[in-house]
Amino acid sequence: MKRITVVGTGYVGLVTAAGFADLGNRVVALDIDEAKIAQLRRGDMPIYEPGLAEMVERNVKAGRLSFTTSYAEAIPGAEFVFIAVGTPQAVNGEADLRYVEAAARSVAEHMTAPLIIVNKSTVPVGTGDWVAEIVRRHQKEPIPFSVVSCPEFLREGSALYDFMNPHRVVLGSLDPEAAEKVAQLHLPLRAPILITDLRTAEMIKYASNAFLATKISFINEIANICEALGADVKEVARGMGYDPRIGPLFLEAGLGFGGSCFPKDVQALARMAEDMGRHPQLLHAVLDINADRRRMAVERVAELLGGDLTGKVVGLLGLAFKPNTDDMREAPSIDIARGLLERGARVRAYDPIAMDNARRILPEVEMMPDPYTLAQGADALMVITEWNEFKQLDLERIRDAMRQPVLFDGRNIYDPARMAELGFVYRGVGRGHPLPEAVRNGAPPPGSNMAHP
Repeated sequence: MKRITVVGTGYVGLVTAAGFADLGNRVVALDIDEAKIAQLRRGDMPIYEPGLAEMVERNVKAGRLSFTTSYAEAIPGAEFVFIAVGTPQAVNGEADLRYVEAAARSVAEHMTAPLIIVNKSTVPVGTGDWVAEIVRRHQKEPIPFSVVSCPEFLREGSALYDFMNPHRVVLGSLDPEAAEKVAQLHLPLRAPILITDLRTAEMIKYASNAFLATKISFINEIANICEALGADVKEVARGMGYDPRIGPLFLEAGLGFGGSCFPKDVQALARMAEDMGRHPQLLHAVLDINADRRRMAVERVAELLGGDLTGKVVGLLGLAFKPNTDDMREAPSIDIARGLLERGARVRAYDPIAMDNARRILPEVEMMPDPYTLAQGADALMVITEWNEFKQLDLERIRDAMRQPVLFDGRNIYDPARMAELGFVYRGVGRGHPLPEAVRNGAPPPGSNMAHP
């Protein structure tokens, strides 16, 4: 049994603390937010993550997991300290490291024995060296320590599964012995372990997220072209995904990416490149395409309602940036709701989990108790988050409740032919309609040099 302290009880920190406790270690989860720690001690989760409450309760009862706001309690006696605090995006696109700095300083001030400090937060390349310098400067007396980078690859909504079943564990350090000790912590997970230097490990995290974001923006760009040319992007993506060089994951056209990772990590990587005199044009394109998805959604609904949204009632099915989470960070629903409101629409919304968080961000949006109340008298509905609940709706009841049966499916969860049979005015993303008039009239394919027959 190892003694571990995890600084930060957000998505990454709380899942990491609970996961290591479930592997048999003694874990202290530390957060300076007194209300959050009081909530955790009561057994209430500050975030929604399937299975997390049960895992926390089990390990608290077993005496393997505890919570505190005190560095003086959490640091002495620990063998490993995982820093898992937030690194939000600053105004200029850089990662804001104030919480990492504060955590490193506090760890240094309370060290009483040799320690391995593990950066779990997503941090710019070079942060590991910076953290080491902070610790050296703020120690009360010289005590040996090492810094290891161990970037997280957790997906909200399946974070516990991802912790227990990682595709790989990446560790970076200038101290091979320290990296090996952190590797030993992860051996029960039976995952490949890659040990590199600090900066390479930090870069692996950014490069991974930027690549996945690029796949999403790529298929959304293809969806735009499919709409213009009459092709179906879902079938295009399926055909692409059979190629093992491409794969099927992250090829779902829709409203783009959100959440706490992809938007800020792509922006931060672009900023790092610019600061070093490089020109990250691909990363900028990825972000531009993603922003266009939200504007496109508002435009499509306006088109379906005749161009004028003034006084129209538009209902949003879903608010969270993805299913199985209540996270509203960078959620497409925020920009879409604000865009609709700016054009004079009345906006309603329903989400199974995220409405409490959404109220603080979107006070002008009326939150409804269920999808059927949402549909009552609505001029249009928009699928924003692909919750399974929405795939099982009684669509005839939804249609009959609406003032106009207009539905924009931002996640392509419905079949266009079926929606037409039900009498909906339906528009998905990249589903090949409406066809340009020239294409309908048998003109030569766009991009060809053929003359009209």
